[in-house]
Amino acid sequence: MVKWSVSKITTLTLFIFAIVISGTFGWWVGKNQEKTTRALPKTITERLRPLEKYSIENLSKRTITPSEIKIEKELQAKTTAVKNPIFKSYLFSYISEGKKVSGQVNIPSGSGSFPAVVMYRGYIDQNEYTTGMGTRNTASVLAQNGFVTFAPDFLGYGESDPINPDVIPARFETYTTALDMLSAVENGKFVSDNPNIENFKLKIKNLFLWGHSNGGHIALAVLEITQKEIPTVLWAPVTKPFPYSILYFTDESEDHGKFLRRQIANFEEDYDINLYSIDTYFDRINAPIELHQGTLDVAVPKRWSDSFVNTLKKKEKKITYFVYPGADHDLKPSWDIIVNRTLAFYNKHLK
Repeated sequence: MVKWSVSKITTLTLFIFAIVISGTFGWWVGKNQEKTTRALPKTITERLRPLEKYSIENLSKRTITPSEIKIEKELQAKTTAVKNPIFKSYLFSYISEGKKVSGQVNIPSGSGSFPAVVMYRGYIDQNEYTTGMGTRNTASVLAQNGFVTFAPDFLGYGESDPINPDVIPARFETYTTALDMLSAVENGKFVSDNPNIENFKLKIKNLFLWGHSNGGHIALAVLEITQKEIPTVLWAPVTKPFPYSILYFTDESEDHGKFLRRQIANFEEDYDINLYSIDTYFDRINAPIELHQGTLDVAVPKRWSDSFVNTLKKKEKKITYFVYPGADHDLKPSWDIIVNRTLAFYNKHLK
């Protein structure tokens, strides 16, 4: 018979007790792992999934502190005669998420309050871009007819701060840049410290949106996020959902989209792509829309606009659709007709 000393019994008891405690703790941790993950501090969860804030739903809950709009310098006077200016063009800037964004504002001559159009342009290569490109001609016609026009350059363009080096957040920051531009115009606080711009005053009444190509995609995202009834005109808009909305154009890049596809694949590992896609939230659109599309548009196929318009009509949204046989992505040779219809649409919705 084996005799056990008191010390051996004590040691064995402690060993068994340790095993029981460890097993119980492991079981408890496993059972509560999901609960523990959900209870992580906000700063930790944001660090693990930082791009969740850019989902359509979360952007709709985003708190915006409206920026001042700083009128920095006059760009070029537009005149019918030297002593009879129709409108003036200025470089302006505002702040979006701590970054400076520049742009062009056209201000009609005269006094009182003016209707305003916030304009979102399509894609332009950074090496070719100058402030006002993509909106300049349409903005000129609108300004000549009494509308103030605001066209942000977006980050990385004009005199704006640099764009995000990561392609996915850079894409989503176009939404926040557009939203903050709209908020700044609605806030209506305009300032200038340029001694050549004296007694600068501008009052805004009535607000409209305009978007061309990718700018049309951005305008639709803004309408979904804000759910505001802002009358909107779209010229050949990109209405396909993210990420197809950008993958479609990858044949234009030097690597034919290999890098971008890898970035999107990495994004989809951690995020639900549907929460970032405009087609998921078409029900949120409450604004009247006028859409113009050319049949010979090789950048935005007519079938995209056909499908989008049919979808919105089924949802009983307010949309008017014009198709122009033979017109390209810049709506030529029907540009004059379209800009006049755009002007008529805005005048119709003046309050």
